[in-house]
Amino acid sequence: MTRRGRLLFGIELTLLAIGVVLAVWCAKVMIQAHYYSTLPIPAPTDATASPTQPAEPGVAPAPATPSPPARAPLAAGAWVARFDAPSVHLSATVLEGTDDATLARAAGHIEDTAFPGDPGNFGIAGHRDTTFRPVRHLHVGDPLTITTADHLYSYRITKTMIVDPKDVYVLDDADHPTLTLVTCYPFEFVGHAPKRFIVSADLVADMARAGGATGAERAGSAGWAGQSGRAGEAGRAGKPRTADEIRPAQKATPASIAK
Repeated sequence: MTRRGRLLFGIELTLLAIGVVLAVWCAKVMIQAHYYSTLPIPAPTDATASPTQPAEPGVAPAPATPSPPARAPLAAGAWVARFDAPSVHLSATVLEGTDDATLARAAGHIEDTAFPGDPGNFGIAGHRDTTFRPVRHLHVGDPLTITTADHLYSYRITKTMIVDPKDVYVLDDADHPTLTLVTCYPFEFVGHAPKRFIVSADLVADMARAGGATGAERAGSAGWAGQSGRAGEAGRAGKPRTADEIRPAQKATPASIAK
């Protein structure tokens, strides 16, 4: 084999090795993304039950309102909720935190923002080219659903906008429970995108889950986001809570909205 032939053969082997490494990496990313996107929703806890207070003879007992337990801090990467955007066929697991390792696996709950259903702004970040790729197709009026171990929360998109990474005001608390999605923009930008695409939504319903998660729960929660779906779930899961019944959370003080 000539010197030129050996050189070309070496280049060919190098390119082949690079291709194999990239294929293995892509397969790992896809398998990992599928695993985290299909994590099961935990069964409801006993906190969703409505105990009754003793009543006088001949008087029907009245349900008691249990005091909500204090929320324990979550470790980075812990399961927070299931996020569904049925209009764009997006279903994602939300993990705690927005570090690189967490966002490489799923969407991330932005630190120091409210948790689902709490007064304040529940912030979720996701990568524009993986978990949050369909977010670019969301529009005002589209329904969004957050499912936790104990509740189904239905939101309605109120606005979308493009901001600078330093515009952390988008995560400020409102006087009612809200949801904010954050991803990079422009969507097709190569490298670190200079802007952020923001989706804001208001909580419109909150219903306790009446039973454990089922295999069809993702589809059920998506249908629940519609008006008729909410009415049907209300009959099965109980009366929606009002904003005053939602327990308070710490005020969001995010240091960054960019990931």
